Amino acid sequence: MPRTRFAADLDRRSFLTVAGAVAASTGIGLTLGGGGRAGAAHPGPAAAPALSRKAPPPPLAPYTRGTTLQSVAAPGTVSGFRRLGDGPAWPRVVRSDLAAANGGRDERRTTLAAFVQFTDLHIVDVQHPLRYEYLRAQTTSAWRPQETLTVAGAVSLVERVNALRGAPATGAPLGFVMTTGDTTDNNARCELDWYLRVMSGGTITPDTGDPRRYEGVQSSGLPLYWHPGDDLRDADKRLGFPRIDGLLDAARRPVRSPGLNVPWYATVGNHDVLPGGCYAPGDEGWFRDFAVGGRKLMSLDETRGDAFWRTVKKGLDPKGARFRELMRTEARRLRPVTPDPSRAPYTPAEYVKAHLDPARTGPGPVGHGYTDENLDTDTRHYSFRISGDVIGISLDTTDAGGHYEGSLGTGQLRWLERTLKGNRDAYAIVFSHHTGATMRNTRPDPARPDETRHGGDELTALLAQHRNVLAWVNGHSHKNAITAHDGFWEISTASHIDFPQLARVIELTDNGDGTLSLFTTLIESAAPHRTDFDDLSEPGLAALYRELSLNAPGAKQTLSGTPADRNTELVLRKP
Repeated sequence: MPRTRFAADLDRRSFLTVAGAVAASTGIGLTLGGGGRAGAAHPGPAAAPALSRKAPPPPLAPYTRGTTLQSVAAPGTVSGFRRLGDGPAWPRVVRSDLAAANGGRDERRTTLAAFVQFTDLHIVDVQHPLRYEYLRAQTTSAWRPQETLTVAGAVSLVERVNALRGAPATGAPLGFVMTTGDTTDNNARCELDWYLRVMSGGTITPDTGDPRRYEGVQSSGLPLYWHPGDDLRDADKRLGFPRIDGLLDAARRPVRSPGLNVPWYATVGNHDVLPGGCYAPGDEGWFRDFAVGGRKLMSLDETRGDAFWRTVKKGLDPKGARFRELMRTEARRLRPVTPDPSRAPYTPAEYVKAHLDPARTGPGPVGHGYTDENLDTDTRHYSFRISGDVIGISLDTTDAGGHYEGSLGTGQLRWLERTLKGNRDAYAIVFSHHTGATMRNTRPDPARPDETRHGGDELTALLAQHRNVLAWVNGHSHKNAITAHDGFWEISTASHIDFPQLARVIELTDNGDGTLSLFTTLIESAAPHRTDFDDLSEPGLAALYRELSLNAPGAKQTLSGTPADRNTELVLRKP
């Protein structure tokens, strides 16, 4: 059996004790800095984390249980409403694009780091007035039949991580979880609160508006949407979607999250700070008033919908002027809903403040990477120490000028370069929301109008210049993809809202022969693969969340990627 030696001889409990002690003593966990200096500790005691299931001690050997190396949810049929069950495992693929995979390396290797990536959770307030479900005919991302269950699905993912016995390739302790953006969907304060409670522990009531009834599109009587609680022959039922009485009420019930039992960090995405994931509102007051108000558009003429979606897709409405005009001209179609102040959009500064709130610390660190320096400088990038030999760098690739594609400003690009040079003796893992291929939006940042914006090609070239960069970990595309660049690997992971709803464990090892390996292992939530339409418990809803995402009309069937994008060993030369 392969032997795995640990860079630091810590068991899981010791690791968490040390991490907690560091967080308590510094106030910033393992954070190195945002715009330059470390943030100060926050006064007052942090709230006690929610009780969580204790994971058993990690084995000193690889394992597969609870991962896609053991089994993957897979459909048993190819047509109609497809039911999920236990499918064949995804094997581990060794990729030697950047270095040869030498024999005997598994007997020599030392573990340097192990962590989990969450991305694109898209916690959704499904009754929110700023949603554009009426564009469902134009884009599948406008509305998904599973969206009422995002909180149940995210809590089940937390439970999966809590139950892992360590890192599956090496058995090393898991150091932390990193979210790589789009944790919320509508840039709503209620969604931000739900996400923070999912991660750090607490009770979530995923409901806004009238507490007595659901007021969204699934009770509208419009056949464009699946109505689970009645006999309307809507578009989805014509494709085989079932009637499930009580689903909408069950989806709005309070849910208890145990919170993660490892520290967690955050990387910001476009849906986290831009209304609709794409608008830099020129009239923030209008967006706020409409979000918290009592009117909602649920249907739109298809011809007008086609034209409107083209403007969004091409980035022609970065400040939402055409969106506001659409709401004005479609005023007669707007339906009444119960106003709710918790639906108000939050600013980038409020996003950082929410992470710094001691009540949201959970297992730490305070701020989850963000510091007071980020507030002082209006930034959302930082670096932190992963282990003695490895640093993490979290970037903000959202373009505040609008549109859902991203870029970096010159100031952040130069900070990244200084950080890599100043830590040239440490390995570096870079985190962002956007992929290199989706950083083509160089629209100026309204807060820094004279600053040049830089796309994915420039960022890729900069990372390649620094040989200590081993990996660039990101999301946004909702698809598993692993790309070999000059000297480092770009690891993109599928979302947790579209099927197959995955997260990824990443492990770094020194192979003792002049090479390093990055192991990637995909995991699903803890929900059972098989569903029962009569089971509206929390695990039952999480299982249904997955099965509905499989059957969502128009959903892409290629988001799981190829075998070389899933469970892998990525070999590269030591710098």
